[in-house]
Amino acid sequence: MAYEEKRAWIMAVVALGAYAVYLGRVGPGLAEASAATVPYAAALIWSVAGSILAGIVLNVVAGIGVGAGSRTDRRDIEIHRAGQYIGQSFLVLGGVAALAMALARWDTFWIANVLYLGFTLSAVVASAAKIVAYRRGFLGW
Repeated sequence: MAYEEKRAWIMAVVALGAYAVYLGRVGPGLAEASAATVPYAAALIWSVAGSILAGIVLNVVAGIGVGAGSRTDRRDIEIHRAGQYIGQSFLVLGGVAALAMALARWDTFWIANVLYLGFTLSAVVASAAKIVAYRRGFLGW
């Protein structure tokens, strides 16, 4: 497995794991009370910070076995670029949805959560696109 493919797997697993932990912390409170009273900020900050730290550590661990002769080639660059383009659409959708929610004066809980969901979907979809490109082949357009 190519190092860049490993990085895509790491990003997908870390993003999904962090979001699942966040939902596990906030979800029960949302079931018991209204969104305006749910303490979500600390869980969101810890989830994002934890996912960044986990991503760094796992990428370092994955990079330990990579030899000095291993390089990123043109195909890796194109796969990375295409994956980022595909994933970025969810980031834009999340931002537009958050902007519309803010203009409609929705509670900050929902605005923050739609932004976090957009970030998570962006990372997961970009990683999935990269993994598919590595596994099934990639045709540049």
